[in-house]
Amino acid sequence: MLNSKILFQMTGSIACFKACQVLSKLAQARYDVQVVATKSALQFVGTATLEGLTGKAVVTDLFEQGRAMDHIHLVRWADLILVAPATANHINKMALGIGDDLLTTQFLAHDFKKPFLIAPAMNTAMYQHPTTQKSLGLLKNMGVEILETASGVLACGEIGWGRLLEPDLILAEIETRLKNSPSASSTLGEIPKTARAAKKILVTAGGTQQPIDQVRHLGNKSTGVTAAGISEVLYEMGFDVIYLQAKGSLSPRTPCEKYSFVTFEDLQQQLRSLLKDIRVDGVVHAAAVADFSVDTIEIDGKTMALNENIKLPTSDTLQLRLKKNPKLVNELRTLAGNSKLPVVAFKMTSHLPVDQARIAIEKVFSESKSNLVIHNDTREIDWDQKKYVYHVYKSKEKIATCENQTELGFQIGNYLMEVDP
Repeated sequence: MLNSKILFQMTGSIACFKACQVLSKLAQARYDVQVVATKSALQFVGTATLEGLTGKAVVTDLFEQGRAMDHIHLVRWADLILVAPATANHINKMALGIGDDLLTTQFLAHDFKKPFLIAPAMNTAMYQHPTTQKSLGLLKNMGVEILETASGVLACGEIGWGRLLEPDLILAEIETRLKNSPSASSTLGEIPKTARAAKKILVTAGGTQQPIDQVRHLGNKSTGVTAAGISEVLYEMGFDVIYLQAKGSLSPRTPCEKYSFVTFEDLQQQLRSLLKDIRVDGVVHAAAVADFSVDTIEIDGKTMALNENIKLPTSDTLQLRLKKNPKLVNELRTLAGNSKLPVVAFKMTSHLPVDQARIAIEKVFSESKSNLVIHNDTREIDWDQKKYVYHVYKSKEKIATCENQTELGFQIGNYLMEVDP
């Protein structure tokens, strides 16, 4: 079993070779290490070496497709963050609050609730330069811990301060900080209690399955992609997320309290239970809920009531009689016992003209009294590429169009921050 999680940041210095020794020692001690490196660092040591030492691909690009939130996710994931080696350039940018690459933006996303260590490495003159010393002082005042350099022979051939601390000493510093850190005992999937004082938001995700017999069901194409993306953004904005998802649907990568459902009846019962037992500050009802359930089955003119033991015989004709399900989004405030509960509803249409889609959206507002309605139409969805377009409505007026789940999550999160439950 892996120990604490370490975000290991590397910047461009010849001392990267010593940093690899630290990585080796951390791997031997069974720490879970993720390396984030600048492009300059990779001029000194290759990605194959770093991946071989940690067992994980190196992250380096702030704009890599699918990893646009890594400047947030990885900082939240880690129990400790170490910059080794830290160049003068990187230290000075950190102190000034410059965020022009993945590493510096990760520092700006740091909340100072966990250890953040810097192990400088540079020429003596660069280390003792007033700018560098001032920057180190500013970082110390912020709560960053500086692992002071050693004196010795430098890469330039000079002797003096600026040498990266020895790997054994860096390892000892890491272990000392982790023992004293309240986040050291946390694991992926848990939310440190001291780090959250947030609104609780219930997010529903995925599609229901309405049984026909023991192996067949009526379903839909919902995967939970939208709800998972929204939940990740809400977590990063400081919300506590309760995630109620269809079995097999996508889960968020960020920590959350999870519950599951299969059928409409399962979802209805889970909502009743959760909204009764937990005081939530808002509901994002993104689940694709079946409008109908199977009531009876007619086989060769013979009507059979639906039950869990039914087996469909081979037949040339089979008719399903469906019954209308109630709209769960209309019941959320009643189930919660809170007439002012903020509710975000979703409405999908299929190739509807704009005026007809608008009528459908207004119907959701009228019947559910939702605060926001998120609309998308199937003609704007690429299921294979998981590309979606979302239109955000407030008080029946469109306030935004979002082209991905991250943008949509921020729209919803910003609204939930402002509104009082």
